Amino acid sequence: MPEILPEHLILPDWPAPPGVRAVSSTRQGGASRPPYDHFNLAGHVGDDPACVAANRQELRATLGLTLEPAWLEQVHGVNVIAAETVTTPPAADAAWTREPGQACVVMTADCLPVLLCDRAGTVVAAAHAGWRGLAGGVIGATVAQMNTAAADLLAWLGPAIGPRAFEVGDEVRAAFLALDAGNAASFQPSPAGRWLADLYELARRQLRALGIDAIYGGEHCTFSEPELFFSYRRENRTGRMASLIWRV
Repeated sequence: MPEILPEHLILPDWPAPPGVRAVSSTRQGGASRPPYDHFNLAGHVGDDPACVAANRQELRATLGLTLEPAWLEQVHGVNVIAAETVTTPPAADAAWTREPGQACVVMTADCLPVLLCDRAGTVVAAAHAGWRGLAGGVIGATVAQMNTAAADLLAWLGPAIGPRAFEVGDEVRAAFLALDAGNAASFQPSPAGRWLADLYELARRQLRALGIDAIYGGEHCTFSEPELFFSYRRENRTGRMASLIWRV
């Protein structure tokens, strides 16, 4: 990866080992036209396929990736795939790999991207964690596939909808309280009589419960930063960002 990246790409602020690279895209740069302006990386949202292909090629070239990232057909589930086995996008919401040069990637537009690596830089993973994936256990399923002691793992929480914007119903809160009564602290009453959910804190609690204490990121809100991020909640018809992690 080049030492200097375009300003519209986000580098995680975390102590990843030297052999691990990670990045999260924004909506800036790229070739897509409204409402997918400009750096949409998803082919399933109605954007011109030629624009999506150009954006993906730009991303690969910018990051210096010689292999195509392991794009997934995300279904808000808990299936985890080995990135090096991906040829056509499989129905999965997380990927892991020990293979150098093979990027794990998840796309989001409010859901939470979770990037993981071990302190030795031998294994990396990316998980797509919306509320359904979090409640279903996608983080735990991903960690299990990495087959590494949890205490040796680092986690970075990429751009997601923030706790002041993610309004949910009683059923979402009930799903998390059924998993852990302590999750109640991640829900605050909303002015509309529903609940404001903190995806970041829900993910942190799960990571800590798994034995992962080295947790970074979680400072953005895709909903309230329209100049930087796509947001499905805000715009409905919109593009997707990508968060990638790989070994060199």
